[in-house]
Amino acid sequence: MTSPADPPERDTAPEGRRLLAVTACPTGIAHTYMAAEKLAQAAQELGYGMKVETQGSIGAENVLSESEIREADGIIVAADKDVDLSRFAGKRVLSVAVAEGIRRPERLIREVLSAPVRPGGGAVAEAAPGSGGEAGAADELFVGAGGGGKERGTVYKALMNGVSYMIPFVVVGGLLISVSLALGGRTTPQGIVFDSSFWQTVNDIGVIGFALMIPVLSGYIAYAVGDRPALVPGMIGGWIAGHGELYDSKAGAGFIGAIATGFLAGYLVLWIKKVKVPDFVRPIMPIIVIPIVATTALGLFFVYVIGRPIAWVFEHLTSWLGGLTGTSAALLGVVLGLMIAFDMGGPVNKTAFLFGAGLVSKNPEIMGMCAAAIPVPPLGQGIATLLRRGLFSKQEQETGLAALFMGFFGITEGAIPFAAARPARVIPANMCGGAVAGAIAGLAAVADNVPHGGPIVAVLGAVEGVPMFFVAIAVGTVVTALTTVTLMAVGARPGRSGRSGPPAADGAVGPGASAADGSAVGSALSGYLTVRTVRPGLAAHGKEAAIREMAGLLAESGHVNDVDGLVAAALAREEMGTTGLGEEIAIPHAKTDAVSAPVVGFARSEGIEWGALDGTKARLIFMIAVPSAAAGDEHLRILAMLSRKLMDPGFRERLLAAEPDAGALTGILREVR
Repeated sequence: MTSPADPPERDTAPEGRRLLAVTACPTGIAHTYMAAEKLAQAAQELGYGMKVETQGSIGAENVLSESEIREADGIIVAADKDVDLSRFAGKRVLSVAVAEGIRRPERLIREVLSAPVRPGGGAVAEAAPGSGGEAGAADELFVGAGGGGKERGTVYKALMNGVSYMIPFVVVGGLLISVSLALGGRTTPQGIVFDSSFWQTVNDIGVIGFALMIPVLSGYIAYAVGDRPALVPGMIGGWIAGHGELYDSKAGAGFIGAIATGFLAGYLVLWIKKVKVPDFVRPIMPIIVIPIVATTALGLFFVYVIGRPIAWVFEHLTSWLGGLTGTSAALLGVVLGLMIAFDMGGPVNKTAFLFGAGLVSKNPEIMGMCAAAIPVPPLGQGIATLLRRGLFSKQEQETGLAALFMGFFGITEGAIPFAAARPARVIPANMCGGAVAGAIAGLAAVADNVPHGGPIVAVLGAVEGVPMFFVAIAVGTVVTALTTVTLMAVGARPGRSGRSGPPAADGAVGPGASAADGSAVGSALSGYLTVRTVRPGLAAHGKEAAIREMAGLLAESGHVNDVDGLVAAALAREEMGTTGLGEEIAIPHAKTDAVSAPVVGFARSEGIEWGALDGTKARLIFMIAVPSAAAGDEHLRILAMLSRKLMDPGFRERLLAAEPDAGALTGILREVR
């Protein structure tokens, strides 16, 4: 068999033809190597020589050289992530989703010989129309536990792309503002001011970071959807969304507007790309024509179509709030708290804040309600990442710590990364906490004499009724944190397995011990899979029940410290797209702090519907769990070898035909090397 690591077999290629391939997926573990193995097998069966470059999590392997590319008759790119195609200019290139490399490798080999020649320019591959979402969602092997929800495929990946680029701007901008307020600020009736020009400058730099946050979110959402030509219209559209003065609004559209402009820009660019143009125009399309047309169209659309309603909402919300000033303090506090926590810097938030700020000198109790609600979203999200770390990715955990700091200084935007990632869960949680905090502050007649919020204003002496001010913030924060973790676990909260699992000292050991005593399999899986984590037959008949049973099986390793968290993470991953890989294989998985070390479990089944692309039911089920902060890439290499080995029909048949004995199965699994 020609493996992806073997050199091209040029002597056996029909008519001397030589083929190359590149496989890649967003996380670069299972599908990357399975597609590579399938293409190599199909090439050998059809008599072609083929070299396959894999772009996995451990980096590019078996990289194609310039001479190999120059001599190739065709190149297959099976990828659901960006792949540099500029090096293939002048060659026949067939770009498809990575799943196509697994499902139909023979057809791809035949089609690549008549594929269109790649023109010069253009940097990245795009999955075949209609396949990217399905395959892409199914291929993100290690997604953090916090990535649950109903989001699917391209849309979800684009949103996460924008959030990941936005987070550094939120953190840097927020922390600079916080430090400047703490060390150089003092309260006045006009707000917090700076006596030192140095701290004013530090604050201004932080404000710039916050100002860039919105266009960066929009730009990189657009980039993920429409590639590089969409970056400029996405960023400019985000800037317009964040600056309400461009459409006669006192507040911009905030991060919600940025999400809208990001997707509008991305899909607008995709539509423009489909327009047929003369050959002489094609080279300037991605760098001149598309960005200019898309930017102009999106900017005008937002200013004249979307912006006007935003200004109208701002104006009428302000009038409506004015009519509530004579009603119950608790009711007004609830309304203001809901508005403050809704869009965190957007038009609804700004309406409530400016309403309270405008009445500071006449009715400081209204600003007190706002001030109590302002820190609740970032504080609540930060506490949530501490309460259930297994539900959040490593990056989110770090952002949670920064959010706690920003919350103390009254920077509501510290919660935006969480709200942008999973709005349907985080925004309601934020609003619940904000409403509670506003109501308590209203009932207690807490007064804030400066147009700012958060604990910092009490520390600086601007608050009357300090004890109840902190009570309001604390209760609202707890409500937000508990609501967040509850909503994130809805639909993915199993009962704990009846197995408590052995203590860590009795878990998987090194490769030297025998399999009979529960030690690790003596192969590439050593230290990851043990006899304790192998089961000849699952009792479960459905996917969710199987994941629960597999999580209990992994707990036998001693490396699972939160079974609930592990199952929640795995089920959240399934909601993004099936982990049924076809060929009767399923690999449910999670990257989560619910485990303390990488652990692999295996079980056979009579057949469970897993939504595999080829329609087969899962009979060979591997469950993989890796800590969020796993160091090194050895576990990635092992999982890559496992994925390759699973493409061997003989290996799969031996696993299915083995005696119903864990020892016999571990003996077969030792072949994974």
